[in-house]
Amino acid sequence: MLLPNGMNRRHFMSHLAMGGAVTLGAGSFLNHLQANAAEVKKAQKACILIWLGGGPPTIDIWDLKPGSKNGGEFTPVSTKGDLQISEHMPETAKVMSDLSVVRSMSTREADHGRGSYFMHTAYVPNPTVVHPTFGSVVSYEVGAKQRKELEIPAFVSIGGGGMSPGFLGMSHAPFVVDSNGRIQNAEMDQASMGRLSKRLGILEAVEDTFIKSDRGDIGQAHKDVYSKAVNLMTSAQMDAFKTEKEPAAVRDMYGPATSAFGRSMLMARRLVEVGVPFVEVNFPGGWDLHQDVFNTLKNQRLPILDKGIAGLTADLKQRGLLEHTTIVCMGEFGRTPRINANTGRDHWAQSWSVMIGGGGLKGGRAIGETDADGMRIVSESYLPGDIWATIAHAMKIPLDTVHTSGRGRPMRLANGGTPIKGLIS
Repeated sequence: MLLPNGMNRRHFMSHLAMGGAVTLGAGSFLNHLQANAAEVKKAQKACILIWLGGGPPTIDIWDLKPGSKNGGEFTPVSTKGDLQISEHMPETAKVMSDLSVVRSMSTREADHGRGSYFMHTAYVPNPTVVHPTFGSVVSYEVGAKQRKELEIPAFVSIGGGGMSPGFLGMSHAPFVVDSNGRIQNAEMDQASMGRLSKRLGILEAVEDTFIKSDRGDIGQAHKDVYSKAVNLMTSAQMDAFKTEKEPAAVRDMYGPATSAFGRSMLMARRLVEVGVPFVEVNFPGGWDLHQDVFNTLKNQRLPILDKGIAGLTADLKQRGLLEHTTIVCMGEFGRTPRINANTGRDHWAQSWSVMIGGGGLKGGRAIGETDADGMRIVSESYLPGDIWATIAHAMKIPLDTVHTSGRGRPMRLANGGTPIKGLIS
């Protein structure tokens, strides 16, 4: 079985060791359990990361500078919150009472690879250790420990490979699908399932013989992994990847049917709804806008981003999921306040913005401030660890959690970051 982005059969199977099964009773007792389970699932904490790879020009989206030579072509507009955002985000403006913007990020890593690593892990790259992306931390802390009923992976990445699970191991790596919910070469027709069933029957007989020979726990562990592989392929929870099952009116909330990003955002909601605690949605096309930044934003990027964020926020809220689901939208850095000779913006990590909301955090706020030209921060500045500590707080992950690297080194959750006070209810 070959899977995308370097994911092989062993990687695929490693996710399945984290799964579990639930046995229910019958009759009215079953109905009672199902009703309670639905309420418990609705209250489960989750995070959806919207990843704008390439580095979005946040000065043109979340922190506009009208009247400045760096201000560009766009006008800020009022929102339902106490802040203004780009005129080309009109649908998002309507839901900003539930979302906030941290306008004083200062990360100083303006290289794509290093910036992506820093923003995903809260640690700068180090040749002696590979730190886990925060989705893997959530998989380890929440998925493995709290979601015993979850039959699909606890960390799903849509439209991209995500980052490494580092020393937490491949069981917590992102489970990668495309915007249609497909896992490359992993779908089976009825005939293939029949052949698999026969082969598994033979395998079970061989494994049972091995287990009975009393050669340790390896045989039983191997059998358990393959059993969970079958459970994954046949689980009803796999329907969460099928956005076409949603009513047309719901799909339309997220943008046109041709929008891969819209489908991905809808899939994220469906995954959270079945209990997946961390979903990363990768925006297709990239944001490395060194030239023609305003036309690209106005005609290509922002209309799609706007519908996706607004649709997700409104849909989660209607379903009672927003107060338990944190949404964060960011890239690896921002882009230069100065506009270059190609009407573009270059890499800039000194003063930029991240959008964050839901999850019980305060909405409608602008946290932090940059000067009139967007060149420097004139308030408290924040690091990636502060963003992830805020999300950990919202998800009830203890902030004093310490993991241990493969070499025995203690690694603090979110690199010891501090939750952002202006967002904490």
